[in-house]
Amino acid sequence: MTFRKLPLAGLLLAALVATALPASAAIPLIGKKKPKEDVLPSRKLTAGQNALIDKAIVREKEVVKTVKDRAPLVETYIQNMRPDPILGQVPDSDQHFLGRVEFNKIIGDNAYEVNNATSKGSKNDGKLGFIKHTGSFITGLGGSLHLTFHEAGFVQMLLMDSKDFDRQHYAFGFVRNDFLGTTPTAVFDVTPIKGKREYGRFFGRIWVETRNGNVVRFNGDFSGTEADRKEFYHFDSWRTNVQPDLWLPTSFYVEESDPRSVSRTLKFKAINHVWGYVLKVPAKESENTSLDVVGATDVSNDAQDVSPLGAQRAWVQQAEDNVVERLFQAGLLDAPSEFDKTLEALAGNILAYNNITLSRPIRCRTLLTQPLESIAIGNTIVISKSLLDTTAVVTADGAQQMGNLNAILAFQIAHVILGHRLDTKFAFNDRLLFPTNAVFNRIPMHHTDADNTAAAKKALELLSAKELDGGQQYFGLYLQQLQQRVKALKALNEPMIGDGLVKSDTDPTFWLAAMMTKGSKLDMKDLKQQAAMPLSSFLRFDPWTDQVITLHSSFEPLLSPSDKMPFEVEPVYLKLSYFKPPVDPAAAPAAAAPAAADSTAAPAPTAAAPTTAAPPQN
Repeated sequence: MTFRKLPLAGLLLAALVATALPASAAIPLIGKKKPKEDVLPSRKLTAGQNALIDKAIVREKEVVKTVKDRAPLVETYIQNMRPDPILGQVPDSDQHFLGRVEFNKIIGDNAYEVNNATSKGSKNDGKLGFIKHTGSFITGLGGSLHLTFHEAGFVQMLLMDSKDFDRQHYAFGFVRNDFLGTTPTAVFDVTPIKGKREYGRFFGRIWVETRNGNVVRFNGDFSGTEADRKEFYHFDSWRTNVQPDLWLPTSFYVEESDPRSVSRTLKFKAINHVWGYVLKVPAKESENTSLDVVGATDVSNDAQDVSPLGAQRAWVQQAEDNVVERLFQAGLLDAPSEFDKTLEALAGNILAYNNITLSRPIRCRTLLTQPLESIAIGNTIVISKSLLDTTAVVTADGAQQMGNLNAILAFQIAHVILGHRLDTKFAFNDRLLFPTNAVFNRIPMHHTDADNTAAAKKALELLSAKELDGGQQYFGLYLQQLQQRVKALKALNEPMIGDGLVKSDTDPTFWLAAMMTKGSKLDMKDLKQQAAMPLSSFLRFDPWTDQVITLHSSFEPLLSPSDKMPFEVEPVYLKLSYFKPPVDPAAAPAAAAPAAADSTAAPAPTAAAPTTAAPPQN
């Protein structure tokens, strides 16, 4: 892409925020943005520093080339902010977009053509139409904003300059050496060279890892004036070492201050995540598919005839497996992880404490998207990453997080017990032979209002077991906190494939509202009380393998009510490390499996033998 030809760099997020605000709240332009002065290096670069810059220029071209060959999932979530007398600022409205983007279509010299036929009315697609392919994702945004725009604003925050990142167009000045996580880096200021400063040139700071010269973080904005475009927003973009010597865009954070605010309130803040660089799809050539049975145990001599009830349950499981695998191939579900096994152990305990035995154990997976939702697909419970993040309140004994998780799991376990199963038409594989972009349109999985009402009642029964009853207070407090934000955070509470916590837009009450009276009253001024966490507080994910990883964050004491930030977007700060090849389990010495993983190897435990599951560590 030639950025000097692009009239609207950064317009995607800028325009999204503008449309999320009412017309009366529009921010007027305040004079022209002054062109940035040339920031010349304070001292001459050493030979080693020059060599590292040369490596970075070469490696950046490789990153652009690699990204152009990929079609990952890209998610953008925006929160517009307003002042608050107690918390300083709180979200006023939000927007959420999810798409699968083929970068080869939006990185190049030619302008991206807006498809007017698909760019209108995108806001009315419904909750089952969120995932978009490249064209409808980009142009759908343009239609909802009544704008025709270039895709530069979308790409530039992932790639500094996809064509002209070199010494002919940029000057570099050494700042310091720094560590990002365990990765040593050299930090450089980067400015467009005078006379080469067309609008859209990157202006900011880069972190270059010192081993191979890859840019692992860049922070700044784009040069220009308001005569060129309305405004350039500031961003902080991070990458992950997904393969040897390959660092790919993972997340970037955007925020802009409100110049009229005396309390330093932000106009908006936004987060963008990228994952699914290697989507799981079947081989194109059937000749390349091995017919050998690998990894299966031969139990043919022990096989028994199947009863009619067993046949029905096997049919339901076949539909469940087909749908779960299809969602995994689409990049929406995480790869199986140790954290999923912990959730399975907690689910097994809920059944054991209620003396309930299922024909098959509960399986758990994580939905890698922002909206707060969960769903039971057969015996597989899927919980969204942000629902897990915002309920992960840190306490010394882990009781608050575990109480929240038990409530979420109990709601979906109730659906399983009550037989609210997935449509078994998906046991036929041909029902799932459709493009990945159509997943949400073709697999409606949310339960009916009647099913959710019955499941909520059953969940309260499950949680009334003496071993679980004390945890209801925590989820009740969480719902009290969400009640304060539910009107402002409509997009966060709009489920894409499953069941939300809120009943509907017209009825913003909760399915599990009965728990709200179980605990203490919400008090935002009480620094000993934390009802809900910010987004991305507990889990991160590998953008190459789609596997979730639990964070091990240091404890940060609350010093004022503004430190709580429930359900809010926060800056990205990744603990970067170099790629390590996964350990081959066959080559590793046999070790005792942790107790939390036992639920996948045996039927659900009985009441006399609950699984010992340690609270998830934050």
